Amino acid sequence: MTHLHIFDMDGTLLNGTTANLELARHLGTLPELHALEARFAAGTLDTRGFSTEIHRLWHHLTPDHITAAYAASPWLTGIADVCADIRARGEHSAVITMSPDFFARHLLDLGFDHVIASRFPPLPFTTTPLDTAGILTPADKVRITEQLRTRHHLTTDQCLAYGDSLSDAPLFHHLTNTIAINADHHLADIAALDYRGADLTTAYTLARTLL
Repeated sequence: MTHLHIFDMDGTLLNGTTANLELARHLGTLPELHALEARFAAGTLDTRGFSTEIHRLWHHLTPDHITAAYAASPWLTGIADVCADIRARGEHSAVITMSPDFFARHLLDLGFDHVIASRFPPLPFTTTPLDTAGILTPADKVRITEQLRTRHHLTTDQCLAYGDSLSDAPLFHHLTNTIAINADHHLADIAALDYRGADLTTAYTLARTLL
C-alpha cells in the first residue's frame, strides 16, 4: 500500500521561521516585512494582499538573493533522508506552502515529488505584474491535496499531513493522519500526533505509526 506525505514549509520544514522572514533578513527589509505581518495579523491584509506587497517590496530580487537566503535558512535536519525513504517505499511526498514558489521550488533538490507554492512572475519583478489568482490560501491546501490524492489513486486514510500553524488547520480537519511539528496550540490540539524538535526523521518515524 502506498501513501502520500504532505508537508508544510514555513515553521514546519523551516524551523521557527518562514521563507519571507529569511528573505527579508537577507535583503535587509525585516522592518518592512514585520509591518506587513502586523497588518496581516490585524486582518487588513489577506494572503493575496500580502503577496502583492512583498512583490512590490522586493522588486529588485535576484536568483542569487534567493539561493543565499535558502542556503542560510534553519531547516530541520534529515529532510533529504525522509524524502529518500518515502521514495524507496514507493510512496509520494509533497510540499504545499503559501510562500513564494521562487523560494519553495529549491526543495525539489532534496527529493520531494511535488512542490506547490504561491506563483510569482519571473524575476525581476519590475517587468511583470503579480497575478493574485496564483496566490494560495489555507483552503487551497485541501484542494491541492485532493488533486494529488486522486492522481495517485489514494484514499484520505493513505494521506498524512505535517504542519505547524492555523493555516494548516483546514487540511488537518480534512485528514485523519496528521502530525503537528513544533506547532502552536491551534494545530497541536487537533493533530493526531505532536512532535517537538529539530529532526524530521524522528517526526517522520513517529508519523509512520499512524499508517
